Amino acid sequence: MRLIVFGLTLSSSWGNGHATLWRGLGGALARRGHEIVFFERDVPYYAQNRDLFDWAAGELVLYENWPLVAEKARAEVEKADAVIVTSFCPDALAAADLALGSAAGLNIFYDLDTPVTLTEYRKTRAVPYIPPDGFRRFDLVLSFTGGQALEELKRLLGAREVATLYGHVDPEVHRRLPPSETYRASLSYLGTFARDRQPSLERLFVEPARMLPEKRFLIGGALYPQDFPWGSNIYFVRHLPPAEHPSFFSSSDLTLNVTRAPMAEMGFCPSGRLFEASACGTAILSDYWRGIEEFFKPGEEILLVEQTKDVVDALRLDSDKVAAFASAGRHRTLAQHTSEHRAQEFENVLARL
Repeated sequence: MRLIVFGLTLSSSWGNGHATLWRGLGGALARRGHEIVFFERDVPYYAQNRDLFDWAAGELVLYENWPLVAEKARAEVEKADAVIVTSFCPDALAAADLALGSAAGLNIFYDLDTPVTLTEYRKTRAVPYIPPDGFRRFDLVLSFTGGQALEELKRLLGAREVATLYGHVDPEVHRRLPPSETYRASLSYLGTFARDRQPSLERLFVEPARMLPEKRFLIGGALYPQDFPWGSNIYFVRHLPPAEHPSFFSSSDLTLNVTRAPMAEMGFCPSGRLFEASACGTAILSDYWRGIEEFFKPGEEILLVEQTKDVVDALRLDSDKVAAFASAGRHRTLAQHTSEHRAQEFENVLARL
């Protein structure tokens, strides 16, 4: 197939989770013989933090504004077997109008932020990247979130066909590496700062650090404010490009996953960080959200933590137990949650249509 994507970003993983997911999925689709053209508006904050310049899996089209790229976009859409518009694409409405007005191929919306989309729509009845008539004209809506979200996409936004396309990992990129002194940690956390994650992060990361001053805690990410409650044993590394993630995770005894509030409330929304860390052979601590057991078996492939004490207890486990959790999680990820698995699922969904 020839696939045309209008997305948020592919060229920069700074402050977003879209880029890494598209790199993995795009690579897997390309290896399966598909052609991909990805349109990305060239905004300053991604341009200043670009970590992909040459995309081997397909063509990356960076453009300054929609009028300058509209004719090329039209030409590509008319040749496409499927056109995919994504959540938070800055020109989603223009791209959707173009795609839905064309007779070529399937028209797909891929919502990589479904809980955020639904929360905003309930509040305002208007989401910047969704057409005024919702999803009614799309042939398919893919959702990064499962469970009740699929019915909500139908009921609230008129989606006719829905399917999940969850997060995933490219094991060629995310794999076990020798530990690095730069990223050495008893417990690490990798994620962009978010206010709605802060209470959980303080309870499950900051407080354990205060209780265990002899251990080293490490945060990697972007947008952290100066008033973040740093401690003497909490270290920080600014935003890391995907190429550094394997070294980051491989240097941690354990790593923490904290879910954003809208996603935790809706459930069935695994962060790509879960699969990245487990592919690197690192044991994961995670807050609970409905459906997590569909992806990892609690108490065997992942450790669930709710209170500060749960994290402290996990950090006191002997190394053999930690290694067993890490090994089981890695096995599950490589068996079910790679980019190749998602590419196959994508093909299966389109085949049904």
